[in-house]
Amino acid sequence: MTAADAAARLREQFAVEPTVDGSLVSAAVAPEQWQPVARFARSTLGCLYFSFLTAVDWKEQGMEILCRVENLDARLAVMLRTRLAAGVDRCSTLTGIWRGADWMERECWDMFGVRFDGHPDHRRILLGEDWEGHPLRKDYAVDTPHAPYR
Repeated sequence: MTAADAAARLREQFAVEPTVDGSLVSAAVAPEQWQPVARFARSTLGCLYFSFLTAVDWKEQGMEILCRVENLDARLAVMLRTRLAAGVDRCSTLTGIWRGADWMERECWDMFGVRFDGHPDHRRILLGEDWEGHPLRKDYAVDTPHAPYR
């Protein structure tokens, strides 16, 4: 499968407009399409390798969740992105599709405050449970005093 084939299938199945850059296909999807498109990427496009998941805080425009998955045999990469509206901090989990999403979703919760609905173990992974706030959010007060490192 080529990147052009993958883009055509995504366009046909989900009415999105993916972009192709070499072997990378990028698609912006609505939050309600997040899991169905991810499932499609795994089952139809053959993207079995979960590379990463992260977020970007766009302040008033809300949070953007990004996920890169790959079909290593076809040398195809798919970058999925979804935009959460300002004030929305929930997204569907991908842990039922890729087990590798587990810790990265926990890190995204820890650093950005994005909750993943259906996640099997939603607790902090990098910071202590007593930590207040989410340090990679743009509204995080960097001058907040913290307890010393233990």
